[in-house]
Amino acid sequence: MFKAISKILLTGFLTLFPVILTIYLLYWVAVTSEEIMGTALRWVLPHASYFPGLGMIAGLIVIFAVGLLMKAIIVRQLFAFGEAILLRLPLIKTIYRAMKDLFDFFKPKDEGLGEVVSVTYNGMEMIGFITQTDQQKLPESFRKQDKVLVYIPMSYMIGGFTIFIPRAHVRPLNMSMDEAMRFALTAGITGKNKE
Repeated sequence: MFKAISKILLTGFLTLFPVILTIYLLYWVAVTSEEIMGTALRWVLPHASYFPGLGMIAGLIVIFAVGLLMKAIIVRQLFAFGEAILLRLPLIKTIYRAMKDLFDFFKPKDEGLGEVVSVTYNGMEMIGFITQTDQQKLPESFRKQDKVLVYIPMSYMIGGFTIFIPRAHVRPLNMSMDEAMRFALTAGITGKNKE
């Protein structure tokens, strides 16, 4: 009887936890943007003009404006200059580079980058993501080889590893990045969505 109750409780927890975590994350983003932008707006606007939620709206507008400005070549060059300064500062460069690389992985990319693939090694197949095909972006000792860099995620969000593998051992898969990541991180328990 206790085993059945425990199983039901675990099922309920596993069902609610991702929903609660997602809602909490969205709530945290909304509250943080309201606090930061709201404080800035209260300094600029008359007190009567400010209303709750204006900071969040202003935060969305700022994010949209930054995204729009990044389409201009001069803004991208200025940002690259500022980024080069950040990448020279001890400790900050380590944290910034790790965070940037993580978010760059999920950014919309050109065709061929971030592609979901099956990697064959010693008769095994693993789901992976091509992270780099441009030979000029690879370390010099890896250039001029018909190889690609592939990220292999580990199950249950433990981490993953990056391998430099011959292109012949890589086969494209008909899966979106979201489906493949969900499938790999849950060890295939969720299966492929039928949409």
